[in-house]
Amino acid sequence: MTIAESVTRQRSLVTGANGQDGVYLVEKLLARGDEVHGMCHSHAGAALLAERFPSATAHVADLGDATGIRELVDATEPTRVFNLAGNTSVARSWEFPAEAADVLGVGPIRLLEASWNLSQRTGRPVRMLQASSAEIFGDATEVPQTERTPLVPVTPYGAAKMFAHEMAGVYRARGMFVSSAVLYNHESPRRPDSFVARKIAMAVARIALGRQETITLGNIDVHRDWGYAPDFVDAMIRIISQPTSDDFIVATGVSHSVREFVSEAFAVAGVTDWEDRVIIDPALYRPADPKQLVGDPTKLRSIGWEPSVSFHELVGIMIAAELEQLS
Repeated sequence: MTIAESVTRQRSLVTGANGQDGVYLVEKLLARGDEVHGMCHSHAGAALLAERFPSATAHVADLGDATGIRELVDATEPTRVFNLAGNTSVARSWEFPAEAADVLGVGPIRLLEASWNLSQRTGRPVRMLQASSAEIFGDATEVPQTERTPLVPVTPYGAAKMFAHEMAGVYRARGMFVSSAVLYNHESPRRPDSFVARKIAMAVARIALGRQETITLGNIDVHRDWGYAPDFVDAMIRIISQPTSDDFIVATGVSHSVREFVSEAFAVAGVTDWEDRVIIDPALYRPADPKQLVGDPTKLRSIGWEPSVSFHELVGIMIAAELEQLS
């Protein structure tokens, strides 16, 4: 390695490295030539990451453990930290609100403080990207939402993410490079099946192949801004690479209802009589569910980002992956 390469090569720490976004991010960072360290929640997760990416270094740590986080940051001495860790299920946050508050709200602060202290001790800046969420806006009356939309979360997940989002701003004002990527819904075949888009894709593929009769869903009339996970990971890298840190809405700017997603999925799979195959169960409705989360990506587009996949193409990618796996 030349002197120039050693100076420009980034040492990236990715928390939540085995999640949907984490896997895509580790892939892209390794392809760029980064030294990549992935934080996993368990030893089994670390083994999985090491098997998947032999050239990355896997670590076991928990955002709930301040000492463990500090030791991880001190040991890896990252130049960049991407915080993607924590359960991303809004439904789970209703079951375990205190866990959501600690891991998603306070956990990022432990990471911020460890990174800040490392930079102060070594004199080398540490950049951090906080994966924020559209849930911080709650049931926003302003549509689409921008970086200036008031934060009024209506779920424990959103409230926890809002606290971390605000604290990122506090550390930015303190002099640290901290950017928040306010992520809207983003899907891929790597999405866990507990999320509605993947649940729909799996069920529709099975129905198309005659292996299942119906699918049971909750409220299908809420609107979401759906993007493609690899595109959103590209946005994260672009954001953390800017000259200055800031907040950025990461969204497509186009809204579709869950009903539209279902209809499109069945159409892609070649099923025309889909209405009778969808069962609506009010028990699956969330206690509070924002009606229309759609982001304005104008600021993100100003730094050169564009989504590469349309809503139609996204649904097609997910259905094709499920059909291939089943066949």
